Amino acid sequence: MQPVAEQDIEVKPDGIIYLPEIKYRRRLNEAFGPMGWGLVPKGEPSVGQNIVTREYALIVDGRFVAQAQGENNFFNGDQLPSAVEGCKSNALMRCCKDLGIGSELWDPHFIRWFRKAHMAEVWVEHVTTKKKKTQWYRKGQVDVAYPYKLANGKV
Repeated sequence: MQPVAEQDIEVKPDGIIYLPEIKYRRRLNEAFGPMGWGLVPKGEPSVGQNIVTREYALIVDGRFVAQAQGENNFFNGDQLPSAVEGCKSNALMRCCKDLGIGSELWDPHFIRWFRKAHMAEVWVEHVTTKKKKTQWYRKGQVDVAYPYKLANGKV
């Protein structure tokens, strides 16, 4: 299995590393061709308070390969269609994990190495409440988004 390109890995402010959903799609397209695979919904979306889930099966060359429950949060009913689409992306990522695509993103040794080699933890301050906390970014790519700003103005 081809390893994930380090430059493709993204970092969430809480320090979680992930591969964007499009990267999983591209890997599947490279391996099986654009029409060689698909996600099939297994039932209707299940909508709870601020969360939607839906189960999907990954089919490759007409055969069942993996199945996973996708989930996504939403905050009002207008966001429900986007949240359901997010479920599909989440399920795709989970199905690809079963195939070994991006498996290093769940390996504690790789995560610790990537954090040391490619990530920086910085103090940020909420603009209105003045509460401080740390957030993670890729080294050299600190881009603090509103409602936060760099605490003390430095990385």
